[in-house]
Amino acid sequence: MAASKPVEAAVVAAAAPSSGSGVGGGGTAGPGTGGLPRWQLALAVGAPLLLGAGAIYLWSRQQRRRESRGRGDASGLKRNSERKTPEGRASPAPGSGHPEGPGAHLDMNSLDRAQAAKNKGNKYFKAGKYEQAIQCYTEAISLCPTEKTVDLSTFYQNRAAAFEQLQKWKEVAQDCTKAVELNPKYVKALFRRAKAHEKLDNKKECLEDVTAVCILEGFQNQQSMLLADKVLKLLGKEKAKEKYKNREPLMPSPQFIKSYFSSFTDDIISQPMLKGEKSDEDKDKEGEALEVKENSGYLKAKQYMEEENYDKIISECSKEIDAEGKYMAEALLLRATFYLLIGNANAAKPDLDKVISLKEANVKLRANALIKRGSMYMQQQQPLLSTQDFNMAADIDPQNADVYHHRGQLKILLDQVEEAVADFDECIRLRPESALAQAQKCFALYRQAYTGNNSSQIQAAMKGFEEVIKKFPRCAEGYALYAQALTDQQQFGKADEMYDKCIDLEPDNATTYVHKGLLQLQWKQDLDRGLELISKAIEIDNKCDFAYETMGTIEVQRGNMEKAIDMFNKAINLAKSEMEMAHLYSLCDAAHAQTEVAKKYGLKPPTL
Repeated sequence: MAASKPVEAAVVAAAAPSSGSGVGGGGTAGPGTGGLPRWQLALAVGAPLLLGAGAIYLWSRQQRRRESRGRGDASGLKRNSERKTPEGRASPAPGSGHPEGPGAHLDMNSLDRAQAAKNKGNKYFKAGKYEQAIQCYTEAISLCPTEKTVDLSTFYQNRAAAFEQLQKWKEVAQDCTKAVELNPKYVKALFRRAKAHEKLDNKKECLEDVTAVCILEGFQNQQSMLLADKVLKLLGKEKAKEKYKNREPLMPSPQFIKSYFSSFTDDIISQPMLKGEKSDEDKDKEGEALEVKENSGYLKAKQYMEEENYDKIISECSKEIDAEGKYMAEALLLRATFYLLIGNANAAKPDLDKVISLKEANVKLRANALIKRGSMYMQQQQPLLSTQDFNMAADIDPQNADVYHHRGQLKILLDQVEEAVADFDECIRLRPESALAQAQKCFALYRQAYTGNNSSQIQAAMKGFEEVIKKFPRCAEGYALYAQALTDQQQFGKADEMYDKCIDLEPDNATTYVHKGLLQLQWKQDLDRGLELISKAIEIDNKCDFAYETMGTIEVQRGNMEKAIDMFNKAINLAKSEMEMAHLYSLCDAAHAQTEVAKKYGLKPPTL
């Protein structure tokens, strides 16, 4: 059944690559900071959210501009409103009027005297005399009748503002807490306390307060959003650092590994075993396990690769390396590659360094090691080191198509689209049959035209996609990238057809099912069909972190916080890098914060 109400605000959903995230394949360098913050999606505040499919390879986590549309007139957004000055009255709330009946005159006198003390404090505050202002606010608090909760909350909030100017953060938090106890939805007090908690390094408490503020403001104040983004990133990094250090290495699915290696054409270690590496007897045993001629750990590892017995590869490569066998350089590169695949960059780097430094080694081995180390650096947000490695690879092996293909992807991530297109062109010149490079070149040109709002160039890029899929009808990536461009152009029916062709060509590619599921949400608001397709992705590949992450964001929008947190935790356990893990922790923490805010203040954003 379709969702009960139309979805309104646009948001870019994070995409996972179909070939080798972050380890040198067709993958992205990890979660991005551009576009709508993913924590905002996890909070699901403001208007209901629309999940856009996102670029399959490079764009969606790094480069999309903010596309959220708030409800109402955009000119009404309080983008940089300050909350520094004291105020005359608190936010409107029940019970703020003057009492009637016996004793009312005495109460009014008390309140009037309290208001006079507050007004005097405000004058001192505006004059920068904060100590005197604090004394006046304290007097107002002592004079104010206890039943005048809203007025009393104002006095506490004003005193907190004065303490804030003196950087007495503990006192700020204490007074804001009093104000919130008296007036639970008091935005100024909640935000001021959030800032105090930030200064006191109380990140969890800061997040809860700023989450409440974001919900109350409907995400219309940039200050609140920036603070939420900041504290979520800090929390995510802290948790990821600890978790990643103690994580158990996890081998990706066979489909992921095969897709990763398929993104290389000049990679010696991913090529099938040569005839000379097999025994004569085995050449006649089709369908049976191969036995290698030599007692070589590396050749044994290659045999395990052909059998898709990936768990044994690192140990066999280690035997070759320890014995200093004749395939030591190849074994170092293969072991490093699998270290990257299981998310152990610290173990991979020394092996890659050794291969790169072996001047006598095959130049294609060294170039491949540079590509993979460069991709690793990009994943670690070190673009300068990454660029240096790719340039060195081009210098030592200028006829290597892989260098230009992967450097082109790097250039897209760095917003250097013209240079990316030049690299894809060089890759295509060296390997005219490289369908993936041609599809990604079209996508780079399309993104450039789309972000520049150049309609004629957009049409040219769309025509280019048609030519690519006509020329390479067996290239699933061509259909997938074209589907993303079609989705951007709101040609949803045709995009759906392209995803169907992807699935026909690669029925075991879980990522495509996730994107097709997201398309159902954007196109038809069909939540049930979207969830069905994403569940199918998990069924195909129970190690698809992108599927769990996407499922989590949808469950947040449905209001199912417990299930959402479970999905995010599953994605965290599958994360292939510390940076990706930090991103997922941010989503999980955002969902946790929303749960706490709902308990404390009864604040629940709209759900689908």
